[in-house]
Amino acid sequence: MTNRLAGQASAYLRQHAGNPVDWQPYGDEAFAEATRRDVPVFISIGYAACHWCHVMAHESFEDQTTADELNSRFVSIKVDREERPDVDSVYMAACQAMGEQGGWPLSIFALPDGRAFYAGTYYPPRPVPGRPSFRQVLDAVWEAWTERREAVERQGAALAEGLGGVFSAHLLDIDAPAEVIEPDLLAGAVTDLISKEDPEHGGFGGAPKFPPSPVLEFLVRHAGAAKADGDSAVAARALAGRTLAAMCRSALFDALGGGFARYSVTADWSLPHYEKMLYDNVQLLRVLAHWIRLGGSEEFPLDEARAAAGLTADWMLRELGLPEGGFASSLDADSERDGRSVEGGYYVWTRNEIAAALGPEAADDAARLAGIFGLPGGPHAGRAAPLHAGRALEARERELFERHRAALLADRSRRRLPGRDDKVVAEWNGLAVAALADAAWALGRPELLEEARRAAGLLQTVHWDGSRFLRVSHAGTAAGIEGLLGDYAACAEGAFALYAATGEERWYAWAEELLAAATRRFVADGLLSDEAVDRTGATAVQTALAGARTLDPHDTETPSGASLLAGALLTHAAYSGSPDHRTLASSILGGLPRMLAQGARVAGWLLAVAQASLAGPLEVAVVGNRGEQRRRLQAEALAATSPGVVVAVGEPAGEDALVPLLAHREAANDGGPLAYVCREFACRLPVASAEALREQLAGGS
Repeated sequence: MTNRLAGQASAYLRQHAGNPVDWQPYGDEAFAEATRRDVPVFISIGYAACHWCHVMAHESFEDQTTADELNSRFVSIKVDREERPDVDSVYMAACQAMGEQGGWPLSIFALPDGRAFYAGTYYPPRPVPGRPSFRQVLDAVWEAWTERREAVERQGAALAEGLGGVFSAHLLDIDAPAEVIEPDLLAGAVTDLISKEDPEHGGFGGAPKFPPSPVLEFLVRHAGAAKADGDSAVAARALAGRTLAAMCRSALFDALGGGFARYSVTADWSLPHYEKMLYDNVQLLRVLAHWIRLGGSEEFPLDEARAAAGLTADWMLRELGLPEGGFASSLDADSERDGRSVEGGYYVWTRNEIAAALGPEAADDAARLAGIFGLPGGPHAGRAAPLHAGRALEARERELFERHRAALLADRSRRRLPGRDDKVVAEWNGLAVAALADAAWALGRPELLEEARRAAGLLQTVHWDGSRFLRVSHAGTAAGIEGLLGDYAACAEGAFALYAATGEERWYAWAEELLAAATRRFVADGLLSDEAVDRTGATAVQTALAGARTLDPHDTETPSGASLLAGALLTHAAYSGSPDHRTLASSILGGLPRMLAQGARVAGWLLAVAQASLAGPLEVAVVGNRGEQRRRLQAEALAATSPGVVVAVGEPAGEDALVPLLAHREAANDGGPLAYVCREFACRLPVASAEALREQLAGGS
C-alpha cells in the first residue's frame, strides 16, 4: 500500500501525503479494503489550521515505527472535517457518547463497515498521567480485536443503534402542521441569552470562548424589527453591542490587519487561538454590516463598527482571496518565530519590535503604543503579546495607531505568513458572497461587490454543473463529495443577497436553481435530511448510525443547513410568492420551540430566520433605468432595518419577468425609477424619492 493523499483538494490531507502511514481518503474503497483484510479501521479527523493536529502528526504519524504498526494492523483513513462535516459529526457524537469531551484531532477506531467502537482525541507519543500513549492505544485496540472480537462488535453495534436514535430524532417532518412562531418566543430567547451572558467580559460562557455569530445575527435582527417588543428590542440591541464591543476590542480581533481568530483560550478574550477561519470572519463581517445598518449603539458605536468591518473585509481580500476568485478556508494557528514554529508567532509583538518597526525617530510613539496595547515591559520586555487594548481607544490613541498602522503592517508583512488552506468550501464562500454584498452598501465600498461577483462566479461555474453541486474546489477544479444541505442553502443565500445588491438577475436565477436542487435531493418521504445516498462513503456513515438518516438542526461554527435552507426559502417566497417554499420554511421553523428547550445559543440562525418571518414579507421593488436616482432608491431599500425585507431591482417588466416581484411594475411617466413597497404583493403607491421611500419603510408596510 502507499499513501493516497497527494493531489487531494484538502490542504489538511495534502499535509499528510508524505507520512509513512498508508493513509486513504474517506470513501468506499477504504472500507472495502478493511473488509477484505479483516482489520479494524483507524479514522483520524482534523483540519489544516488545527494546532494539536500538527502536534500529533509530527509525534506519531511521521514516526516510522508507529506507521508500521498502523499499516500492518489497520486501514488508516484521514478526514478533513471541513470537507466532510457529515463524517465528523457522526464520529464526534460517537466520541462523546463514550465519555470523551471531544475535539481535534479526533481519533476513531471502527469496524470494517464504519461502526465506531473506540474513540479519543489527541494521544501523546509517550504515556502521561491519566493518558496512554498512542502506541499503547494501538496495541490495546489490536489485542481487543484479535482476542475479544465478539465484544468489540457488540460495542460497535450498540453504539451505532444509540447514535442512530439520536440523529433520527432531529429529522424534520415537513408534512406536519407547522407551529405558529409567536413574538413571545423570540423575546424569551433574548431573555435566555441575557441570562447566559458573561457580565464581566462579554460573550457567553467561559473559556474557551467562541464568537457567537449566528446568535448575534438574531439579536441584530430582533433589534431592528418594527414589530418586536420594545423592551426586548432594546435589550437585544444592548446585548449585541456589548458582545461585539468585547470581541472587537480584544485580542480575538487583529487590530492591526483585521480579521477574527477562531476563539479565545481565556474568558476575557485576551489570548486567542490564532487560527483564522473564513467561516467566522464572513459571518462577523455580515453582522457588522447589519449593525452599521441598524445605527450602532452606545455600547458599540458606528465608528468602531465601520473600522472593524472595513479591516475584516480588507483582510479577507488580502490574505484569503484566491486568483481564480473565491476565498481560501483558513490561516494556520502556527507560524514561524525566531526560527521555529509557534502558535501565533506572526501576530505577536515585543516592545523592541514595535520600536524597530517605527524607527528611532518615532521612539516616543512606539513607547506609547506599547503602553496602549499592554505589551510587557521591565524584566519581561522580551515577551511577545498580541496588540489589543481590551477597551475602546481614545481619539488621540486611535490617531496615533492609525498614523503608524502602515509601518507596522509593512514590518509584519516581512514575517512568514501562516500556512493557508487554499481549498474553497462552497458553504463558506456562499456566506462570504452574502457578507460582501451587504458590506459593500453598508461601508460604501463598491469594490467589495466585484469580489462577491468573482466568488459567486467561481461557485457557479466550477462547483455547479446545472444539477449537482460539489462542496470543495482547489486551484479552480472542483473535487470530492457532493455538497451538503448547507452548501446548497448558503450559496442560495449568497446569490439572493448579490442579486439585491446588484440587480443582476443571473444571481436570482441561480439561487432558484440551487433551491430546486436542494429540495429534490434533501427532501424525501416527507422528511428533510442531510443525506445524499450517492456521496462517497455514505454507506459507512449510514452504517455507523445503524441506517438512520441524519440532520443536525443545531448551529455549530456555522448556521445549520436546515436553518440556512429555511432562510433562503423564505427569501424566495417573498420574491416569488411561492406558497410551497414559504410552507417548507414554516415547517423547518416549526422545530424552533423544541430546540429552544436546549437554549437559544444552539439555534441562533433559525431564530434569525424566525424573526424575518415575523417581520415579513416586506417587499421592495425598485423599477427603472440604471442611474443615480435608481441607485439612491436601491440604497434606501437596502438600508432598511426590517429583517423581513427583500429588495428587487430591475427594468420595467411584464408578465414574463424573471423576478415575479418586478412583474407589471412600471417606471414613472418620464421614465424615472419608482420604488414599490409591498406586503405579500399588495403594494402602496410607488414613490420616486429616497425620502418618501424611507417614510414608507419606517411605517413597516
